[in-house]
Amino acid sequence: MTTRQDPSPQELARLRERYRQERERRIRPDGASQYRGADAAFDHWAADPWAGGPAEREPVRDTVDVAVVGGGFGGILAGARLRGQGVERVRIVEKGGDFGGTWYWNRYPGVHCDIESHVYLPMLDETGYVPEWKYAPGEEIRRHAVRIAERFGLHDDALFSTEVTSLTWDEDAEVWIVATDRGDAFRATYVVTATGTLSEPKLPALPGIETFEGHTFHTSRWDYAYTGGGPDGGMTGLAGKRVGVVGTGATGVQVVPMLAEDAGHVYVFQRTPSTVDVRGNRRTAAEDVGADRDGWARERRENFLRVVSGEPVEQDLVADRWTESAALLEKLLPSFRRQGDREAFETAYEVADAAKMNEIRARVEQAVADPDTAEKLKPWYRYACKRPTFSDLYYPAFNRDNVTLVDTADTHGIERVTASGVVVGGQEYALDCLVFATGFSVGVSGILSGRLAVQGRAGAQLLHLWAARGPRTLHGFTSHGFPNLLQMGSLQNAAGVNFTHVLDEQAVHAAALVAAAEAQGALIEPPREAEDDWLALLAKEGPDHEWFHAECTPGYYNREGKGRPNGPSAYPHGAVAFHELLRRWREESLGQVLRPRTSPKAPGTP
Repeated sequence: MTTRQDPSPQELARLRERYRQERERRIRPDGASQYRGADAAFDHWAADPWAGGPAEREPVRDTVDVAVVGGGFGGILAGARLRGQGVERVRIVEKGGDFGGTWYWNRYPGVHCDIESHVYLPMLDETGYVPEWKYAPGEEIRRHAVRIAERFGLHDDALFSTEVTSLTWDEDAEVWIVATDRGDAFRATYVVTATGTLSEPKLPALPGIETFEGHTFHTSRWDYAYTGGGPDGGMTGLAGKRVGVVGTGATGVQVVPMLAEDAGHVYVFQRTPSTVDVRGNRRTAAEDVGADRDGWARERRENFLRVVSGEPVEQDLVADRWTESAALLEKLLPSFRRQGDREAFETAYEVADAAKMNEIRARVEQAVADPDTAEKLKPWYRYACKRPTFSDLYYPAFNRDNVTLVDTADTHGIERVTASGVVVGGQEYALDCLVFATGFSVGVSGILSGRLAVQGRAGAQLLHLWAARGPRTLHGFTSHGFPNLLQMGSLQNAAGVNFTHVLDEQAVHAAALVAAAEAQGALIEPPREAEDDWLALLAKEGPDHEWFHAECTPGYYNREGKGRPNGPSAYPHGAVAFHELLRRWREESLGQVLRPRTSPKAPGTP
């Protein structure tokens, strides 16, 4: 554990009580129902502002080798790794107007990635690209996503501004029929779902929200036609305007300082403050990261993964606030490798946690001039209760005369929206514009959202089966009864704060499965016994974090205060060990999931 000024047992007891009190101020009986998706009457908040409307085309009725659902980094990496295995016809279907996923949608002012760019951006070794900043702005990340897609020819068969609505297994032909909202119904031998964890915009279900007569939009669909400017600022359209921001998570922390520069007045509506640690962004050169060596990027990202997964390293190559606070990620990542016996670990963990949070609260006091505002910005909860954020601009923004913090904790959030503004504590704040920085429905996309129906053997519906008995997979990728369906994401595999690294390892694995099946003219489908063994391992050896999240302030990590039950959700021994497990399994046991075809398809034919 990192050594700081360790709190005394008496201080720890006071902190526990303060954390409990602050949690109770923010608990709402409606839990996750306080949010809603951008559908029905709210679908205009999910419209694509970047594509200019979907291009006219005829419905597609052809056949491809692999259909990839999702064009974010998961889908792009799957396509690239499949091409590397010699697979020719790879079709990526993406509801955005181009590749990029979250980074296609998120173009709000100030958008950056919180993970160092030299480990976050995948395939740097393969593309020869060296990021310009330690923490890349969103546009640099989006351009890199397109760069990979162009390098591997992924635009050729792609369908953009298109959403897959159903996947149906044709038992006789042993192929998937892929249907979309554009009338497509094409066939694919294999399907890879890479719908990500951040794709469905989340909106607050505020009373009266539909009556507001000012301008509104979600940060993932930023309206530059209204604000003017771009991701670097210059929003001249907000001159003299009163702008309200709902949401103070990672997006709000980046947006608020930019709005403060250009708007007439900014009202920040806060239920729970984030932890906002030092950013320290700067331009970088190739020599700063050792980019003159072959394999430099892989070495750096493997080093970062080891540090934040609790594995020993000789040198911390990234050396930022993620790696400095790595030991505190144990409650955040189900697959963090915990060292030592539980009682000793938990004692040391709480001490280090309190020291870190005291450091964050002291940073607020040093940066914010007004004592009352500073007190409201202090986070009173354990470090892993909420997603950490990083900024050197957020706290100073509250020293400006045109920025007002409106704390909503005592009213458990905004009370209601009127035609002219927002009401908190009986006071109406008049607004011209209301910006929702409320993020995405985390982990609820594709199959889990219910918007992508998957029908396997004998008409079995995947989501219905999972709802009845819980998700069943082998390694998080394949499921019995759903041949040649490969799932990428965060379910029943390994977790990591650098999700693109995790996705690339998954893409390598998926491509290897397809290549093996093609070579043998086989189907990919695990036996039930393999699923049983995998789920038993996850359940038996998984960590007990339920008690921790039950005591946390409400947020999406604990289902808005409802808790986060233990379960077979992630590999319990760390991402480093999981990736090694997959490599060994591919060498020794891959044949476990290959079964003979009954159709006459020959090995290697489309």
